Amino acid sequence: MGSIASEGKPHAVCIPFPAQGHINAMLKMAKVLYSKGFHITFIHTESNYNRVIDSADRSSLCGLANFRFEKIPADIQINHPPIHGPLWAPTRSLLNKLNEPTSDMPLPTCIVSDSFMSFTLELAAELGVPNIFLCPVSACSFMGFLYYKELMARDIVPLKSESDLTNGYLETVIDWIPGMKNIRLRDLPSYIRTTDPNDILLNFCKDEAQAALRATAIIMHTFDDLERTVLDALSPILPPVYPIGPLDLLCSQILDVKIKSIWSSLWKEDSTCMDWLQGVRAPGSVIYVNFGSGVHLTSQQLTEFAWGIANSGHNFLWVIRPDMVEGGSVVLPAEFLAETSTRGLVTSWCLQEEVLRHPSVGGFLTHCGWNSTMEAISAGVPVICWPVFADQPTNSRYLCKEWGKGLEIDGNVERDEVAKQIGELLEGDEGKEVRKNALKWKESAVRATELGGKSSLHLERLIKEVMFR
Repeated sequence: MGSIASEGKPHAVCIPFPAQGHINAMLKMAKVLYSKGFHITFIHTESNYNRVIDSADRSSLCGLANFRFEKIPADIQINHPPIHGPLWAPTRSLLNKLNEPTSDMPLPTCIVSDSFMSFTLELAAELGVPNIFLCPVSACSFMGFLYYKELMARDIVPLKSESDLTNGYLETVIDWIPGMKNIRLRDLPSYIRTTDPNDILLNFCKDEAQAALRATAIIMHTFDDLERTVLDALSPILPPVYPIGPLDLLCSQILDVKIKSIWSSLWKEDSTCMDWLQGVRAPGSVIYVNFGSGVHLTSQQLTEFAWGIANSGHNFLWVIRPDMVEGGSVVLPAEFLAETSTRGLVTSWCLQEEVLRHPSVGGFLTHCGWNSTMEAISAGVPVICWPVFADQPTNSRYLCKEWGKGLEIDGNVERDEVAKQIGELLEGDEGKEVRKNALKWKESAVRATELGGKSSLHLERLIKEVMFR
């Protein structure tokens, strides 16, 4: 990837929301900008910085001469926004320090912040630099968040009673959100599923989405062909929108081995799963199971998934975080482990992009987080969707109904359905069409990010028009 920013020394300060999925997207964005000639300062909270250090050898915070990590002292609970109060003052202090002339580092020329970190707008204004938001969710999910305000104004949200969760109310079709034809309430980001008008997450997401109207520009981690209708609808509403995904494909073009090796995982990654995959001879025979960094299961759900995976009869690689079961430790049935010992591997964390690119992997059972969705699209891997919260229901709806590259499992989780959908995805007639569509979307994603592709051109425009003047 050639340098666009060849005049002067542009310096992007990258500020992710302090959760693993958001960090992943921002770090990829930072690497892409670094490859284009930017000096990078990447900001972690102190607790996350220490977790990355503890997560061992592949996770590196040593940085490079022009790619540095900084930490801010903040003790926050990301599951209980708003987090802006604890972060505002230490971030401001660090930015003021970065804005002091030194011999080895240019002054900040722009802030790239997560679109759920809108307090940076005030800090960017103090420095007199543009504040570009990186949207870590799909364009369709962001449109849903953007219309929380109108849903509340029309008294559609919050729910009138808990019974609305089960009485069919969530099937209500919303036909007036631009670019999202006939979307149902249940397909919108899940924080509308509350009866409390003062619900913290509902109001936090509503306010953060509205704050995007004041950003200098919006980076969308998507690509034109995938979400054209929604992107067209967002363009007249928001500041300039630049869809430049998939970021993992842009990162794959970086030649600098040192920058490619920098990572920020909050969990220790198990590289032995790649050795296990190498031992699986049949292409497309493995179902990869990973519910991401934030989803929690009940013990009953864990058991149903376990026996569904076992009863499918297929090879599997299953990532289970140590904290994944609500209120307790992960305990898999001994009979399950014994029955699947010759065709399955359970691990705690893995190099997901590498796993998805492995020829043995034929399908991905996922929570439909946006990073996972984009990585599956880039790899051409079809998915089974089990959305749980936040933007995941929206992503699942589009994966299954609009893009034709996924099947869905009911939220209640029953082993027979799990086994059936795995078999269908890897071998069935419906799965055949889904697998074919997955490869088509991979081809489209590759075209978007290659030299002269739409995402690559949007990236060039973003740098020239907004970030480097």
